[in-house]
Amino acid sequence: MMREQALDAVAPVPLLVPDMPTPAALWPWLERMHAARHYSNFGPLVRELETAFCRQFDVPGEQLATVSNATLGLELALQALALPKGAHVLVPSFTFVATATAVVRAGLVPVLADVDAHSWLLTPQIARDACSRCRVDAVMPVATLGMPHDMAAWQHFEEETGLPVIVDAAAAYGRQWLRGASGTLVFSLHTTKSLPAGEGGFVVSTRPGLAERVRQLSNFGINLDPDGDLPLGALAGVGTNAKMSEYHAAVALAAMESWDAHALQRRALYARLFAALNAAAPGLLRWQCGGPDGATQVPTLLCMRLPDADRRQTLERACAAAGIGTRRWYQPVMNDMAILRQAGAVALEAPVSQALSQDLLGLPFFWGMSDTQCARVVRVVADSLAR
Repeated sequence: MMREQALDAVAPVPLLVPDMPTPAALWPWLERMHAARHYSNFGPLVRELETAFCRQFDVPGEQLATVSNATLGLELALQALALPKGAHVLVPSFTFVATATAVVRAGLVPVLADVDAHSWLLTPQIARDACSRCRVDAVMPVATLGMPHDMAAWQHFEEETGLPVIVDAAAAYGRQWLRGASGTLVFSLHTTKSLPAGEGGFVVSTRPGLAERVRQLSNFGINLDPDGDLPLGALAGVGTNAKMSEYHAAVALAAMESWDAHALQRRALYARLFAALNAAAPGLLRWQCGGPDGATQVPTLLCMRLPDADRRQTLERACAAAGIGTRRWYQPVMNDMAILRQAGAVALEAPVSQALSQDLLGLPFFWGMSDTQCARVVRVVADSLAR
């Protein structure tokens, strides 16, 4: 133990460490896969994983579909809406690039909107304001940094406007729920996410037929329904190969076995770091605030806003010198991406997103982060901001 503490005191502190299942935990699932000789094409492990997700979200099987990754899940969910080519999809400017690129690759036009100053989310009110100023045919809000949306509020928005909403909940597994509301959610099972499968994702949707359409499109668009209007094997739509493999389902099922315990530990770790950093820099740090569902914490990232760009840069340099990883999440913001403008994106004014890009910084946070590593991060933050 003393040797491990000594190493923690000098070794680099990484920004993220994936919480992947151990080989021993994974082995029984791989043995089941090999015994079945079924490795892809909606195999028994994929079906078992989908059943587990359906229980968690309290939806029937036809309202959930796994995919090979969340980005393709977003693209196929948009395609399943059958919007006309060139339709305008409202997305936040402060998000990961995949949100906007999924819109472009689906043959649609991103409309880049601002986010709320407290939650850092594209809210129904921001969407209403955007609709009053420009064309909007659908909305794709993001569970930014894992912060969940109030799905009842988005259901009301859909009913009020008639516009479909797809929530990019890539980073929000374990936090984003329907809670009795209708809606569409797309989750990621990437290796850095709360439930890691290496790669993978799934779509949950109460919109009639959407998840079933996503499943069909993920298998090239082939009709596999013997009672359908088309012959078996005929194309019902132009899809792609976005099926989850049995290998990735095995990893996800193994990760599920330890998920509850690890989630509790991540919550406790986040609470300790949050308190320690605020004590180390009293009144100087600003944090993402949740809405009605924001209290359900299963964090995978630790992000904060510094007082200004200069002090962020000073802290970045101090962390680099101390071997501590940092990242400026979601920067540059989508409004500043020239390639999106070339693709025809409509950029609305986004002062909050621009402000976030000037002073937000991510610090190390991962399951298994030691007390020594935490203390090093807090000390560097305290020393940097004191100067």
